[in-house]
Amino acid sequence: MRRTLADSTFLRVYVMLAATLVLALGVAMSGLALVDKVRLEHYRESLATAPMLLLTEMIEDIPSAERDAWLKEQSMGLDMSMELVALASLSPGYFSRIRMQRGGVLVDQVSEHGWRFRRLMPSGDQVLQVSMVGMTERQLRGLTRLAGGWLTAVKAGERQVRLEGLGEGALPIALSREPPEVLDDRQLEHLAQGDVLMRLLPEHWSVVMFMELRPPGEPVCWLTVGPLAAYETMPPALQASLLVVLMAVLAVVIYLIVRGIEARMARLEMAATRLANGRLETRVKVESGDFLGRVGMAFNGMASQVQSLLRAQQDMIRAVSHELRTPVARIRFAVQMVEDMSEDPLVRRQLQGVDSDIDELDDLIDEILTYARLDSESINGVDTLPAPLELREICERVIDALMPLHGNLDVHLVDGDEIEINADARYLQRAVQNLVGNACRHAHQQVTVSLHAEARLVRLDVEDDGDGVPPESRQDIFKPFARLDDSRARRSGGYGLGLSIVQKVMAWHGGSVTVDESPTLHGARFSLILPRRP
Repeated sequence: MRRTLADSTFLRVYVMLAATLVLALGVAMSGLALVDKVRLEHYRESLATAPMLLLTEMIEDIPSAERDAWLKEQSMGLDMSMELVALASLSPGYFSRIRMQRGGVLVDQVSEHGWRFRRLMPSGDQVLQVSMVGMTERQLRGLTRLAGGWLTAVKAGERQVRLEGLGEGALPIALSREPPEVLDDRQLEHLAQGDVLMRLLPEHWSVVMFMELRPPGEPVCWLTVGPLAAYETMPPALQASLLVVLMAVLAVVIYLIVRGIEARMARLEMAATRLANGRLETRVKVESGDFLGRVGMAFNGMASQVQSLLRAQQDMIRAVSHELRTPVARIRFAVQMVEDMSEDPLVRRQLQGVDSDIDELDDLIDEILTYARLDSESINGVDTLPAPLELREICERVIDALMPLHGNLDVHLVDGDEIEINADARYLQRAVQNLVGNACRHAHQQVTVSLHAEARLVRLDVEDDGDGVPPESRQDIFKPFARLDDSRARRSGGYGLGLSIVQKVMAWHGGSVTVDESPTLHGARFSLILPRRP
């Protein structure tokens, strides 16, 4: 299984995504459970703050000798266990101690329905520990009576201070001079008799306690405790927020996984593009033995094999071309000797024809060697050696060299500004010479050369008024030894390598060559496009 995952990229991606989804689901469930647990603990502590504060303050006012009896009496009346425990005997943790010192209440669940509450006494050396099983009506009424008696025992100013202290938790406690509006006359009569009235608020699932207080020498007031709301689960807004956060984290993780694969595929694509453009030295960095790694290794092997085959082919072409020069030179020498020895006009005319054929053969060998040299430099990854050149000056030199050979044509360079580019002077001049020479062979009367400078490139157009190039043949003419037709090739000359050399030179410089119809002379228009490099 491990070997399968290591060798299969896509299976590994699927497994990683599935694992991410499972992990995200587990994190979400754990997060929701943790948040809900924290909220529940906070709810319990806030709810217990007011009763525990009330009990500790009341115990603090009782003399030490009477505290045990009071605790037993209240434990029986409230149906809960209350005792004072020395702080040193509990040995609470650091955070628990800090919470108690700040007035907080520690809530522990000791059984399925049993709870234990602890709060530090104001004196600071003892802890009030209350244990109870659930919350009953008896306990609520008893705590309300204790609160009412505790507030009634003091004057109005101190009563307000005590009331504010009890209101620190989640259990609202308020005093009012007016009777509660929600109670009718019969219920107010019960309150006047000293009862504690409980009222259920179904719309909020909460309970409210009412009690009438009669402070000595003061008007009657009413104590309201509550509403005591039930615990609510996590609100939808919070759940939606957590879901958004979860989806964002999941999206980032998936993006990082896919991005790694995409980056490797992009590098492979870039290498294939460079290889297609003739950069046969290009190789892919292999990072692993999975599917993409094997593709990279196969690509590198293919590139090495193609480069090796083309290098062998070019070496053979160069060797054959060089070897041809020796017998051609001997044939030329023999023809010249025969021409010097013979005065017969017919023989001399035939020898001149042979000499012309030898010149053509020399030119063909030179074209083949140039084409092979360009291929060899491209195969071996030899970069160009650019130097600042005046393109207009190169065009003028080419036209001056070709004008004597084509005296019947009007070959001219369109006026314009000087254009400087960075290129290899030898090969660029050869490309311009091949294009202008090709145009001269096919033109009827006129050949025009024009230069155009743009922001990031330079374009050189060579136009003629010949028959043009048919659209279906415009891609084939750049192939080695390709000709439009035998009769035209025989009439115009050439070996079918000139345009191939032009294309190689342009590709070597990072440019291109195109052919279309001339808009002014209505023949062929060849365009050299060179990038302007800083």
